Amino acid sequence: MSPPPPNYEFQEWWNKEREKVYGLLASPPDDPSITSSSSADAAWAAVEVRTPTTPVAAGKSRGRSPRQLSWLLLLRLHHSAALLASLPVRLLALLLTAARRISSAPVSSSPDSRLYRAIRAFLVLAVLLLLVELLAYFKGWHFSPPSYASSAEALERLYANWLHIRAQYLAPPVQAMANVCIVLFLIQSVDRVVLMLGCIYIRLRGLKPGAAVEYNDGDVEGGRAVENYPMVLVQIPMCNEREVYQQSIAAVCILDWPKERMLIQVLDDSDDMDVQLLIKAEVQKWQQKGVRILYRHRLIRTGYKAGNLNSAMSCDYAKDYEFVAIFDADFQPTPDFLKKTIPHFKGNDDLALVQARWAFVNKDENLLTRLQNINLSFHFEVEQQVNGCFINFFGFNGTAGVWRIKALEESGGWLERTTVEDMDIAVRAHLCGWKFIFLNDVKCLCELPESYEAYKKQQHRWHSGPMQLFRLCFIDILHSKVSLLKKANLIFLFFLLRKLILPFYSFTLFCIILPLTMFLPEAQLPAWVVCYVPGIMSLVNILPAPRSFPFIVPYLLFENTMSVTKFNAMISGLFKFGSSYEWIVTKKLGRSSEADLVSFAKKDPDPQAEGRGLHRASSESGLSELNKLETTKKHGKIKRNRLYRKELALAFILLTASARSLLSAQGIHFYFLLFQGVTFLVVGLDLIGEQVS
Repeated sequence: MSPPPPNYEFQEWWNKEREKVYGLLASPPDDPSITSSSSADAAWAAVEVRTPTTPVAAGKSRGRSPRQLSWLLLLRLHHSAALLASLPVRLLALLLTAARRISSAPVSSSPDSRLYRAIRAFLVLAVLLLLVELLAYFKGWHFSPPSYASSAEALERLYANWLHIRAQYLAPPVQAMANVCIVLFLIQSVDRVVLMLGCIYIRLRGLKPGAAVEYNDGDVEGGRAVENYPMVLVQIPMCNEREVYQQSIAAVCILDWPKERMLIQVLDDSDDMDVQLLIKAEVQKWQQKGVRILYRHRLIRTGYKAGNLNSAMSCDYAKDYEFVAIFDADFQPTPDFLKKTIPHFKGNDDLALVQARWAFVNKDENLLTRLQNINLSFHFEVEQQVNGCFINFFGFNGTAGVWRIKALEESGGWLERTTVEDMDIAVRAHLCGWKFIFLNDVKCLCELPESYEAYKKQQHRWHSGPMQLFRLCFIDILHSKVSLLKKANLIFLFFLLRKLILPFYSFTLFCIILPLTMFLPEAQLPAWVVCYVPGIMSLVNILPAPRSFPFIVPYLLFENTMSVTKFNAMISGLFKFGSSYEWIVTKKLGRSSEADLVSFAKKDPDPQAEGRGLHRASSESGLSELNKLETTKKHGKIKRNRLYRKELALAFILLTASARSLLSAQGIHFYFLLFQGVTFLVVGLDLIGEQVS
């Protein structure tokens, strides 16, 4: 029997993979730059093994032989071993980073907040209670609790007295508060499930808003008059947007809309003179290319973004326009954005807003951006799509939307009374009877905050502003002429359940009551409250982003960690504390770079693009301006990672409570408190997100 012919395809594949693996697992002696950690990272990145397509194998579909599968298994074992070998190095590097950050952390000169002082007092109490329980444990009192009558020594009588006070006076109010939070938790969970069912119904039925007209390429050349295109005002509000001003202006300037029917306003509120000059030069460059674009800078910068937009709408020429499209500085609409959104206004005279969905260029940048993507995917695809489809209302996102200017004027225009001017105008327009449409299939590129500091400040504004607005517009909602059902939706669902109750129970239940029940075991939280319901809710929240399933546990823990920021913001906005009116522009890094626009221009199939000269122009940013931008970047303020005291204090509270639960052998509670405490510790040390120091 003749031997089988040699398998050149397998030999070629194996040689390549062996070079990969051995190049990763064993560094050459003369190359000390390759560390075990980097080797393990590269090895893990090479886990996906694909058989290359060779000329011999082209057109064939053949499975691997047992020998090939054995070698493949061996290869993957090499990869896994490399990863395991790198774990101690990674852990040591993490501990060294944490120690270095603690030793070099700047001392904060700001006064302690009320919430931090309360958390710090709770931490002291938790440590004292743990010491008491440790003493009782070593005395054997956990197994046979002493009674006050039979106690002989003073210490035993003192502990028996503590047990009596704990059972009669402390545990009942804690249990009552726990029951209230559990009910709120279940109500909010039902709301989430109903929203998800609505989203599934929309998908199964294929429901989507329809447009009465369509604007196609070549309409003008084909006979459609330019006058059939509505007049559109495009606004780009920005403030010290050094990293993203070029790409945002370029993306708007290449919008596919008749140039005589569109005017672009760059609303620059920058207080940095260098940034002002750069933005002004960028605007002038596009003006020279024939784009109708204006640069506006306010001398009196009051009212933040609302004041900026209100000032722009007060221009005399704004009265000539029917619609206004708003894009924040880090947003890059596709060229057909207006052609996909404006047609929905035709025949819908009561339509005020068409909102597009956000898409993120850096959602896979780090763990923080991945977790943000989960949250925002649920917000857009579930909350906004369902509310837009069934009740024609949702909160305006402040960007990537088109407004009917008449609706803005009738609703009172942009007001400077809150830090959520977008939600403010949306609520007032809804009370005036206007309708909204959400387009889930129209996406606008933007950037997620990559550092925890930027994300924390953004979330503080997003959760304090709604409480400011609710306090200001509650009476207006009651006196409005909308139906009772719409009033109930605004008050109970939009504001109370999703903006107040959610951060309240999340922080109170998992950061306060759960640790307390460890020291007051007479008050209990069932295991299904601690584990099963949160797990199911995390699964529901992650469904719109199915690729994020591996991060379901970090998502659950991180959301509980963020509850302290959201709770603090909610209380600040509700009771008018000083930090509630703080507005800090979210820091951007310019991830959607100029190269993206260049590649987009090269891929543009529109034969008219070169004739218009706009797509290519987006990549001609000017060498001198780019050099100046890079120079000013280098001399900017040095960024540092920070320590977050509230998160660190809560981390030690939860870890102390987990030690107490270990004494009582409470399995689910112990693991939850342990992992949640470690998560608070990681966030408090600023080890999540961008690392700059």
